[in-house]
Amino acid sequence: MDQARKKELLTAYRQRRPEMGVIGLRCRATGETFLGTATDIPAAMNSIRVKLESGFHPNRHLLELWKREGAEGFEFFVADRLEYEDPLEDHREELETLRELCMDQDPLARKIWK
Repeated sequence: MDQARKKELLTAYRQRRPEMGVIGLRCRATGETFLGTATDIPAAMNSIRVKLESGFHPNRHLLELWKREGAEGFEFFVADRLEYEDPLEDHREELETLRELCMDQDPLARKIWK
């Protein structure tokens, strides 16, 4: 790949507007919901799935439920999306606030990451 093409791809990556928001997993058997924030929703969901399937997710309770119920026992979903203007701005605080609002709506909700 030539340098011009590399520069073009890098510029396009930096200017992309990833989908940000609150993601969740719901255990169908227990009704428990696990919510997390994501600056790139598809990437975050994939990361969670890989960690659970490999048995190395930091949330031990979620991991035990995953081992017991399997992937079929969980529903992955987007609880809410963050509307934003500048993709280079730090949106972590806004995402945390959005997650807290989602957690207030579900009494069985807890954070994916402690």
